Amino acid sequence: MGLVIGERVPDFSLPSTNRRDVSLSDYEGEKNVLLVFFPLAFTPG
Repeated sequence: MGLVIGERVPDFSLPSTNRRDVSLSDYEGEKNVLLVFFPLAFTPG
């Protein structure tokens, strides 16, 4: 299952770096969103 270019992604929430939950819908129509995964130091990933 994947997304097609131009298709809307489902809303989701993730913890931010300041440990506050942020939802994708918080930025709808306001900003572009870039999701980055950064593994913790000294962990396999």
